Amino acid sequence: MSRRRRKRWMLTVLAGAVVLTGGIFAGMYYMQPKLVTYTAQNGTEMKFKTEGDRFMEYGSDGTWKEMFVKGVNLGATSPGHYPGEFPLTKEDYQRWFQQIQDLGANVIRVYTVHEPIFYTALVDYNRGRQQPLYFIQGIWSPEEELIEKQDAYLDHIEQTFKQEIEKAVSAVYGDADIPDKPGASSGKYKVNAGKYLMAWHVGTEWDPMMVDNTNKTHPDVPQYKGVHFSGTPDASPFENWLAELMDYTAVLEKEYGWEHPMTFTNWVTTDVLDHPGEPLYEEDLVSVDARHIESKDWQGGYFAAYHVYPYYPDLFHIDKTLQTIKDANGEYNTYKSYLRKLKAEFSDMPVMITEYGVPSSLGISHLGMGGRNQGGHNEAEQGEIDASLTQDIYDEGYAGAILFMWQDEWFKKTWNTMPLEIPADRRAYWLNVLTNEKMFGLLAMDPGKQEQLTIDGSLDDWEQLKDDEVTVWQGKVEGIQEMKLTHDEAYLYIGMTLDQPFDPKQTVLHIGTDTLAGGNQPGERLPGRTFSDGLETVITLGQDAESQVEIAKDYDFNRRLYGKDGYGMLSEDSADSANPFQPWNLAVSLKMTPPDTRSAHPFMNEKVGALKRGTTASGQPDTDSLTAWQYNGNQVEMRIPWMLLGFGDPSSLQVINYGALQEGRQFQTETVEGVTLVPWLMERSTGQVSWPGGEANTLDLKTLPMYKWQPWEQVEYSERLKLSYEEMKKRFEQIPSFQTE
Repeated sequence: MSRRRRKRWMLTVLAGAVVLTGGIFAGMYYMQPKLVTYTAQNGTEMKFKTEGDRFMEYGSDGTWKEMFVKGVNLGATSPGHYPGEFPLTKEDYQRWFQQIQDLGANVIRVYTVHEPIFYTALVDYNRGRQQPLYFIQGIWSPEEELIEKQDAYLDHIEQTFKQEIEKAVSAVYGDADIPDKPGASSGKYKVNAGKYLMAWHVGTEWDPMMVDNTNKTHPDVPQYKGVHFSGTPDASPFENWLAELMDYTAVLEKEYGWEHPMTFTNWVTTDVLDHPGEPLYEEDLVSVDARHIESKDWQGGYFAAYHVYPYYPDLFHIDKTLQTIKDANGEYNTYKSYLRKLKAEFSDMPVMITEYGVPSSLGISHLGMGGRNQGGHNEAEQGEIDASLTQDIYDEGYAGAILFMWQDEWFKKTWNTMPLEIPADRRAYWLNVLTNEKMFGLLAMDPGKQEQLTIDGSLDDWEQLKDDEVTVWQGKVEGIQEMKLTHDEAYLYIGMTLDQPFDPKQTVLHIGTDTLAGGNQPGERLPGRTFSDGLETVITLGQDAESQVEIAKDYDFNRRLYGKDGYGMLSEDSADSANPFQPWNLAVSLKMTPPDTRSAHPFMNEKVGALKRGTTASGQPDTDSLTAWQYNGNQVEMRIPWMLLGFGDPSSLQVINYGALQEGRQFQTETVEGVTLVPWLMERSTGQVSWPGGEANTLDLKTLPMYKWQPWEQVEYSERLKLSYEEMKKRFEQIPSFQTE
């Protein structure tokens, strides 16, 4: 074969290979399952709609089917960041999408417009899938301005809201180029994600005082009559305002040839029910009623959406009108009772619960019936409660249940720890396990050492830590061979090796902590001995009921904030005046007194300083995500939350000080070098004490080593599916996605 013929033959083979490869790829493309949509007579595309009180999906068989929406709310951030920073990557999103779909969810809800990478990641993830993962797009209202100005009709508020609607619609349909703006998403939105949109979710939880003031300020607002959404003759001024904004959203979407179901955000505080047992006037002041807005020529339909938790407002554990249904344990299920009453109001409209759930946190901030509290649950308990709430929602005829939430969020805050997290702008840099809002997720965002250190009483895993990550305590105590210290974004870790096996029935282990000048002497916890300065806290490890962190009476944050020098809600006789150290408590309900409230209720707090013994290792009989300590032979291991030691921000070494509260309400902090630890052992039978002072009766704390660390600006964390994920997966699998006739 001549060179020319050989060359021609090679070109022919190569061209054939190219054609064949292209054909294969083309075949693969056309063989991929395509999203089947309904095309209305006017040419509008639809995938979802509402029909009566049902939520419908158009199936691959060309029929509309009633579906039950199962999903999770998805945040926009990760540890060490705030939402407006949008740190998530395509890999983050796609990893989470797979885990969420494996959970059995069919939708994710986002609260605001994410960066373009979110929409790109979702479209890429869904490509070729028989069953896509859909999303509900939230549209964030100018919430802070609404609360500040108390008037929804102010021109700049409505203009800002409409700009956010324009941004959301154009972003979803891949038709936006949004310039950079601090604290907001931006970029070129080129990928059309509209076919994976399930619904629009307009606005945020409405401040009742703002709604009431808007209605009173604008009593003569005419009934809004829009293209697709209008206020009814019964609509209040605020409801007419909402109708206009929903109509604006619908008109913009129609330009892209689609119609999707529409809703606005609502919650118990502005629901349509009367709550005679609710003590706070503002929690039952005004209603925002979805029935006062109606759709016209909008085939996508319209539904009501509520955020409903089993512990907030207080009516869930106080209002006797909700104490009508009992659970299997004979306790009132006020959550189910509320759901039943609410759904009865919406016989012709679908209703979804688009936020619900409990957190897996040490801290607690509200009480619910049947132990469904806002916090104080380990991960297994969180899963059991979340699953039971999901079942209640399904059983009461709702159209969907969207759990709050997918991932833990370190930047979050809650009312009873906000005064103690100082400075507030550093919340995202550490994990305060006393702030329950941070730990609602099914996906744990664990602090840096949690992957490496298992709390199980064995110090073997400490050997894998780098030398510069571990400090060996240089003091001497008879009976203690060694004490090691390390830390991460959530805890101070202490590992001790004793001379003899530890027996809590025979011996009590104490560790005092000193960070500031002041504090109290340990008293009966260390009889006959004193320090050159007082201690701020004392860690006690013994039998399970006595293992805890206690706080010096003069330092006690709870008493200082709510006692006579603060809000004046906590009576002086509630403290053991002779005891220099008090239980570590958090307020869960403030004192309520008529006429400021409808009814009187006492101040209530919960002990959060108890140290639970168990293990953080998975699959063990005593596995518990709230485990604080364990012993094994002569080794004792513990992790102590930073706030229990008085830290307002460990990342910048700021400790709450002893100074008077500014205006009786605000704590101040001091920057410290570290924390001094003082361990001692006491034999129960003899009262014999082993302490760093040896035979002396006094000890200068300055002679003891101080545990120090460098401030941090970057955080380390790891992801982990919680036990609650498995519980929710079981429940989502049990609840059908589609109703069969």
